[in-house]
Amino acid sequence: MPKAKKTKSKNDSSESENGVPKPKAPSKNQDDKTSSEGPSPVSQPVVLSTEDIETANEVSKLSIAHEIVVNQDFAVQENDLAGNSLESKFVETMYNAFWDHLKDQLSHNPPDFSCALELINNIKQILVSLLLPRQNHLKIEIEEVLDVDLLKQETEHGALNVPHLSNYILNLMALLCAPVRDEAVQKLENIKDPVELLRGIFHVLSLMKMDMMNYTIKSIRPYLQEHSIQYERAKFQELLDKQPNLLDCTTKWMTRAATDISTPLPRTSVSSSSSSGTISSFPSPKTDPEPPSLTTVLYQGYLNLVLRDHGNEEFPETLLMDKARLQNMKSRLRHLTILASVLLVARSFSCGVLFSSPEFVDKLKCITKALTEEFSSKPEESMLSVSEKVSQEIHQGLKNTGLTALSSENRASLVGQLRNIAKKENCIRTIIEQRIHLFLKCCLIRGMQESLLDFPGGLLFIEPELAELGWKFVNLMHHNQHVFGPFYAEILKNIISPPNAEENEKPI
Repeated sequence: MPKAKKTKSKNDSSESENGVPKPKAPSKNQDDKTSSEGPSPVSQPVVLSTEDIETANEVSKLSIAHEIVVNQDFAVQENDLAGNSLESKFVETMYNAFWDHLKDQLSHNPPDFSCALELINNIKQILVSLLLPRQNHLKIEIEEVLDVDLLKQETEHGALNVPHLSNYILNLMALLCAPVRDEAVQKLENIKDPVELLRGIFHVLSLMKMDMMNYTIKSIRPYLQEHSIQYERAKFQELLDKQPNLLDCTTKWMTRAATDISTPLPRTSVSSSSSSGTISSFPSPKTDPEPPSLTTVLYQGYLNLVLRDHGNEEFPETLLMDKARLQNMKSRLRHLTILASVLLVARSFSCGVLFSSPEFVDKLKCITKALTEEFSSKPEESMLSVSEKVSQEIHQGLKNTGLTALSSENRASLVGQLRNIAKKENCIRTIIEQRIHLFLKCCLIRGMQESLLDFPGGLLFIEPELAELGWKFVNLMHHNQHVFGPFYAEILKNIISPPNAEENEKPI
């Protein structure tokens, strides 16, 4: 059983979001002393202890391993600094200065190859790093041909064969690179200037290193998926041993979820809860309810993360690595709610005829998605644009199919109903919101396959988008449940009535 240590509340949290301790603020006496001796500097350098650095490294390793497992599209991308940033300008200036220095060395008579030989040694190391374990013969060959000491002797005697060396390196790159880099290597063969050639070689080698890293990630993903639960749990336990209050926010999150389940709700709670973002309890409360199960509390908590507004509420530590992912899901669910609401209203004004055409539905979906990108910050303005454009499309669509176009009165009614979707209490939006919530709840409880067979009415037009999001949400939450189940069980023991705690202690 993991050691989920119960400590004091984290009101004055000294941890960062990833569990790394923040530097402590100076005490009041220290502040007074500083001010009395003179003006304090704008910012003091933060000195991290060896333990802090080790913890940060462990969190980084854990985050990368977790990302590889839960994100099937995870890959290393080429670093692309912003073109006008101060950082990019500094890097570009230093980069160009280095290559100018190399060009100056090679233009001497006789040429100075000292810098070039260092680059060749770096090229050798990169090429060796790209080899597979079984390519020992090729490794020995590279070490011999690109032996810097031997090359240095050749330069001293004026016997360095630069074209032969360049061809050897390019042939090796062509042999080792992925097919997607063939064209880039071929272009290097046409470069005659030695400085530009070396510059191009390093650029393509950096891409080849990135390709090798992504190949490695793809290769180890099945192994990580098999062992990730034990690995993540063990790493988190190590962090917990160093920081006993690491589960404070997780405890608050589970306590709130347990309260949501246990608190009796009025009969009208479904309508009121959907607008506030709280999900109705999993089992309906009884006269003498038993303590909720661990699975029930977790599912309630998971749903709350994507369906309710947290404000400044702290995020559970066990889900910090997925915080951005969950926030993105929450944003997408909000947009899908608006999209489905718009389509439901629009369908009622087209007598269902236009909506029998997948092309027309897709057109309205594209229009609505484009015009509601800023819905969160400008709901009224977004829905005004949507109402005008959608009503125009329906009016014109009815005319094109030979049906009676919308009357002025009906068109005004359509525009008004679409604009009202901007209001949180809008009845259409509330119904769609409830059904989306119900779908996600069913996905967690019954599984995706069964939930898709019983898809809620009114959501059929967003079924592909909602199903994709549902799969990602369920897979992510089940992974979290398997990894942190023992920690959650230990926490739940402390927040429910002790006599019945034992049956909730079992890990999931």
